[in-house]
Amino acid sequence: MERLEKDSIDLGTVNVFKLFRRYFIPTLLGMLCMSAVTAIDGICVGHGAGSDGIAAINIYVPVFTIATGLGLMIGAGCSVVASIHLARGRVKAARLNVTQAMALATVATLLPTIVIMLFPRQTALALGSSERLLPLVVDYTLWFTPALVFQAWEAIALFVIRLDGSPKYAMACSAVTAVANAVLDIIFIFPLGWGVMGAAFATAISLALGGLMAMGYLLFRARTLRLLLPKWSRRSLLYSLRNVGYQCRIGSPGLIGELTLAVLTFVGNYVFMHHLGDDGVGAFGIACYYTPFIFMVGNAIAQSAQPIISYNFGLGLWGRIRETLRIAIGTAIGGGLVITSAFAFAPEVLTGLFIRLGSRAADIAVYGFPYFAAAFVFYVVNITFIGYFQSIERIRPAMAFALLRGCVFLVPSFLAMPRLMGHAGIWLALAASEALTTASIAAYVAYRLWRKGKAHRLNKYTPNKEN
Repeated sequence: MERLEKDSIDLGTVNVFKLFRRYFIPTLLGMLCMSAVTAIDGICVGHGAGSDGIAAINIYVPVFTIATGLGLMIGAGCSVVASIHLARGRVKAARLNVTQAMALATVATLLPTIVIMLFPRQTALALGSSERLLPLVVDYTLWFTPALVFQAWEAIALFVIRLDGSPKYAMACSAVTAVANAVLDIIFIFPLGWGVMGAAFATAISLALGGLMAMGYLLFRARTLRLLLPKWSRRSLLYSLRNVGYQCRIGSPGLIGELTLAVLTFVGNYVFMHHLGDDGVGAFGIACYYTPFIFMVGNAIAQSAQPIISYNFGLGLWGRIRETLRIAIGTAIGGGLVITSAFAFAPEVLTGLFIRLGSRAADIAVYGFPYFAAAFVFYVVNITFIGYFQSIERIRPAMAFALLRGCVFLVPSFLAMPRLMGHAGIWLALAASEALTTASIAAYVAYRLWRKGKAHRLNKYTPNKEN
């Protein structure tokens, strides 16, 4: 087996701030580049097809988000399991896990793809499309949906390619997808005038290019983690189901994070449609193009702190763990305040990047962005804390807080806030949900510290009994 080379980083002794900075900067830049692909798509659609085009794409976004979450879940879990096998010299088992992950992703995306392609109109209506937007949503659905399988291939393969020792090739896959999407968007939407259909076609082609590059690597270029021919016996299938189930369990936080964005978009579309019509959905769609940037900032902080926290957790060095957490939370608050300031003080600039100022959708967005920005500090802090709990193997609170912010608080906030505060309440729904989650995390941490202090006092004042 060709040995995988890794950077030598002493996570147990090197200054924590230097370690965090070394992880954070490249992680953040990579994630922001991924979000920029979606933003470029929205900017082209906004100027080429107007707010209705953005609204139509935003109706479809939950499907895209769930597919992305599925890929992140399977890819993260597969990467962990495969790396453990490689560390123990079980190369064939590692390859088998990669093969099982790719097979699962293919089946899990092809089945819904077939259903959606057979019933595009029903799918669009189920996602909350109005009759006015229906033709645009159906067009986008028909031209984008076939690319879901390529999207899943690329999402999973990037984890595996990095593990195989080829991070530059993984970056090349992402770069090809991003550049192709931007170039084809411009060509299809402006000179050819294909509008929403052109945006969908451009994204589908770019995802197919990235997915085929990634799959080609696993088939022909991989150093260690090449795909294997699967066995089709009953025993092999049962073994595969057990393995992929374990992979999905490990990677489930990635899926929940994406599902939060899907729930936000899905419920938000319904509420904005009910209160402000199609132009409201268009304004909310612009906000949703920016939301992945905020999510990626939080995710970059959590992923940068994770190896430092996990390593020192294994050594029992709680002083370094607490120092890392303080740096991560400080970075989250600082990053959240920077993004909040942009939305609060320059809503016209952020809106004007996507659609013409002066339209009703633009006016709604300019009015709402400062309220929407009230969520961002809580949003990034919550993601950071959830990542911290995962890093110290407290999966239950991590899952609980992810569900609180993703569904339990979010849906009631969208239903209640408009009744309490009118149109401003619609934009403040996310802030209410995230603030309630932050309060829940604070209460949980305070309770844990109280219990720890109580146990310490009991141990201190309870006399030892001799046998």
